[in-house]
Amino acid sequence: MNAPTRIAAIQMVSGPEVDANLATAGRLLAEAAAGGARLAVLPEYFCLIGRRDTDKLAVAETPGDGPIQRYLADAARRHAMWVVGGTLPLRTGDPARALNANTVWAPDGTQAAHYDKIHLFSFEQGSERYDEGRVLHAGSTPVAVQAGALRVGLSVCYDLRFPELYRALMHPPCDLLSVPAAFTVPTGRAHWELLLRARAVQNQCYVVAAAQGGEHATGRRTWGHSMVVDPWGEVLAVQPEGEGVVFADVDPARLADVRTRLPALAHRRL
Repeated sequence: MNAPTRIAAIQMVSGPEVDANLATAGRLLAEAAAGGARLAVLPEYFCLIGRRDTDKLAVAETPGDGPIQRYLADAARRHAMWVVGGTLPLRTGDPARALNANTVWAPDGTQAAHYDKIHLFSFEQGSERYDEGRVLHAGSTPVAVQAGALRVGLSVCYDLRFPELYRALMHPPCDLLSVPAAFTVPTGRAHWELLLRARAVQNQCYVVAAAQGGEHATGRRTWGHSMVVDPWGEVLAVQPEGEGVVFADVDPARLADVRTRLPALAHRRL
């Protein structure tokens, strides 16, 4: 049986300056590597939390080419580590729309996978309003990737509310589900941990959630609470707020034990 794999969830409080965000991500990825992580996950929009929804269009890159993608490739290569690159905006054929793209980079710096966020967030509470559909195209295809010893299912933020996506990723079963996110405070306080633990229990696998967490230069607040959850639904580590790195081990023996004692995945009928 394979040995445990150390993973890291990176929490950031990104702002409107791409270069500053990349510098912060670089420092935290180095911390993750120094802590023994073989795979690290950055948060949603690690590269930019803008003042307006349309700000992301100005930094959107062509798939496979651009400074943010080169940065992620270089970071993975430098640390010889799998990097789940949070999200970045990628261009589409429509200049008024981008994709919210989650890219995965292998330790040799090659791109191993690319997932476009399927479910687009919309929320309104008082003066707090969001509608990602104004500037984003939705993706359509679930994606999992073999990252070393781990089969990793990819998702982003609002996807967390749609259990059918995670079920689609479990053929064959994943070892780890990754959730880069930028949850709002009201929705995060109510549902973030609840949903992460539910996805871990339902799919009997580890969940790593890397979040934006704090007060941004734009005035926006995000919930944070980056964490790793084990396949029994236990929270192994959490960073409530502010920049930081959360570590945990994905243990194949723990996965096998949970799936053997309660073989729910084998009992699926739909």
